[in-house]
Amino acid sequence: MPRFDGTGPLGAGPLTGRGLGPCVRGRGYGRRFYSRKEESEMLKEEADMLQEELEAIKERLAEIGGKK
Repeated sequence: MPRFDGTGPLGAGPLTGRGLGPCVRGRGYGRRFYSRKEESEMLKEEADMLQEELEAIKERLAEIGGKK
């Protein structure tokens, strides 16, 4: 959550983002603390999802004539 002020991305309110903020990772309200192994696995999954998203964006840019 930008600025940690409860507004969510673009001021749209809570639960409107991609679930990447500190509340999802166990540091916010109703927190759950993860072991190093759990956190490592979660971060690897997140990195994989972000990589796939980046590749999709690059493909779309190539389709519409942007640089890859």
